[in-house]
Amino acid sequence: MRFLFKISLFALFIGILMNGAKAQEIDPELLADSILYKKTISGGAIFHTRGLGLKFQKGKNLTVNKNLYYEAQFVSMKSNREIKSLNPYFVNAKPYIYGKQNYVFMLRAGVGINKRLNQKPYWGGVELRYTLSGGVSMGLAKPVYLYIINFTSSQYEYEITTEKYEPENHYFDNIYGRAPFTEGIGEMKFYPGIYGKAGLDFEIGTYKTKINSFEAGGILEIFPKGIPIMAYNEPRNFFFTLYISYSFGKRYNTY
Repeated sequence: MRFLFKISLFALFIGILMNGAKAQEIDPELLADSILYKKTISGGAIFHTRGLGLKFQKGKNLTVNKNLYYEAQFVSMKSNREIKSLNPYFVNAKPYIYGKQNYVFMLRAGVGINKRLNQKPYWGGVELRYTLSGGVSMGLAKPVYLYIINFTSSQYEYEITTEKYEPENHYFDNIYGRAPFTEGIGEMKFYPGIYGKAGLDFEIGTYKTKINSFEAGGILEIFPKGIPIMAYNEPRNFFFTLYISYSFGKRYNTY
């Protein structure tokens, strides 16, 4: 009986040691997921109803479910009336947008918050957040330059020059095509304004240390001075676009 008691104590002792050893064998990624990370950094691409661009965000946690972030975005902005054209009388003519007066881009810088609406399961899934942000927006308008056909004294002889698009002088029959984008870059004009953004963020993936998400929503931009894009339309003071974006990055702590 005493021998059996000793054997039982020995088995219990071995079992405790084995359970302790197993407790130390923790997946590093799962251990990382048990930590509350205070800071985030991410970048990605934006696709919207009038163009595309790039985005960058850096943030910090205010609470377990709420994050404050700073963002910067650079996107192109087109008119919904743009149609590609081609001079049918010249074999090697280059495509261009007839009536387009300026290439327009938006440079945005602002601050926002996002709030978690549900927690992602430990095995992965989707975590949903809503996001609100706003700040300053700088419209950049660079004039369009074209290759223009200039006929000489002979009806069949001509030369091609590079000129800034002028709707009163340039028509379908004398436009040869679009000139390089770098032409006229020194003539860029700036239009300061403001913007507001609202959207939903869908984060996918397994680990909380990694950011892998899609965001969809709308952005409204307001400019005191209208930005001209097309020659035969009034300059626009308001731009509303719907967007979808993809972001990748990480969560981390600094000590």
